[in-house]
Amino acid sequence: MNKLEEYLDSHAIAEIHPSKIAKLLKSLDDKEFCDALKLVPKDLLGDVTLALPDRYFDDVVESLSIDELSHAVSELESDDQAEFMQELEELDKTKASEVFQTLHEDDKQEIIQLQSYEENEAGSYMQLEIFTAKKDEIVQDVIKRFASLRKENELENVQNLFIVNKENKLQYAVGLDDLLIFDFSKTVIENIEEHEDNFEPVKSQDREDIKNIVRIFEEYDLSVLAIVNVYGVLMGRITSDDIYDVIQDGATQQMYNLAGVDDDAEEDDEIVQAGKKRAIWLGLNLITAIVASFVIAMFADTLESMVALAILMPIVASMGGNAGTQSLTVVVRQLALGDISKGDAMRIIKKETALALANGIIFAMIIGTIAYLWFDIELLGVVIALSMLINLLFAGFFGAGIPLFLKSLDVDPAIGSTVILTTITDVVGFISFLGLATWILL
Repeated sequence: MNKLEEYLDSHAIAEIHPSKIAKLLKSLDDKEFCDALKLVPKDLLGDVTLALPDRYFDDVVESLSIDELSHAVSELESDDQAEFMQELEELDKTKASEVFQTLHEDDKQEIIQLQSYEENEAGSYMQLEIFTAKKDEIVQDVIKRFASLRKENELENVQNLFIVNKENKLQYAVGLDDLLIFDFSKTVIENIEEHEDNFEPVKSQDREDIKNIVRIFEEYDLSVLAIVNVYGVLMGRITSDDIYDVIQDGATQQMYNLAGVDDDAEEDDEIVQAGKKRAIWLGLNLITAIVASFVIAMFADTLESMVALAILMPIVASMGGNAGTQSLTVVVRQLALGDISKGDAMRIIKKETALALANGIIFAMIIGTIAYLWFDIELLGVVIALSMLINLLFAGFFGAGIPLFLKSLDVDPAIGSTVILTTITDVVGFISFLGLATWILL
């Protein structure tokens, strides 16, 4: 008996969490995985599949019949249904069409509705399962209806009661904790008017960029956000679990972009595709390295006349690169979090340049002293100290300026920033160090 069987045997269905099953499945080899998948309760198959990394989706689809896939999709909430069908369509359009045709008509309509939105729009992340009431309904009747829907598993993870008018336009949002202290014999609106609490809903439009939705969740510390259309009609809701996924995906993409790799390619098991994406950035790095080498070649005579320069030269470039990366990483992350406004550019550049200058002074004195003691050439210490100061100053300026410039062009500030910055710090480091050495020492 493997760990998955032990877990399933020791827990009731209601206690089983899809993420736990997914974690256990990931610990198995390919053959064990396919066998263990048959043990997963059918009602949880969809949730378990979405909880697994993308590379497992192909194996899951191959292991399940059309009816099993259809059942798995039907047990999901609307936003997860759309996501599952999207991934299935990308993998196998024929099988996706067959599964779609077997679904209930309501599920089909909801999937079509959600897939009509662009990937970056709030509507593509919303759940259509919402709990609503009219303001003239008796609270007791509302609670009975909610209890009935929960027993039938028509609603899950409900935090708010949304109050709408006859045109289904959103008017109020009442938390379930507030609903429980209402006077059950009165109407919803009577209770709202009697309470001092503010029941104005926090809402956003379905075409809003998902990045702005993330900021709204953070600003208001929300667990759920109502989504309306341009006319104010309630369309659905976005819950915090989906926002966590958006934040995680964004952070992953940012790290990959800074490293010069493609997040979609890296999630795939296809080595050739990932290799091509990496090769593009490696090729760019090679070009920049050649540029730096040409700069060094310009000072070949200087290097030949003093071996110490060749020994110390990498220190200047390395320190500049690290200092620039510090500024770059901070600014890129702050841009992603929305902590930098349009008018903040100069403030950020001044701050990062000042920090780089301060560190440049400190480390210039340190490396200048080391170089003098090491090679017993007084002016050599002056040359490398000045070069270090110049390179760190440029590193701070461009480390902050490059992502801010790319952002102003509506380009992801993480893409290409590292390559550009490395080229600048290498070239400036070599020119300043070898140029000063030529001027001062020779």
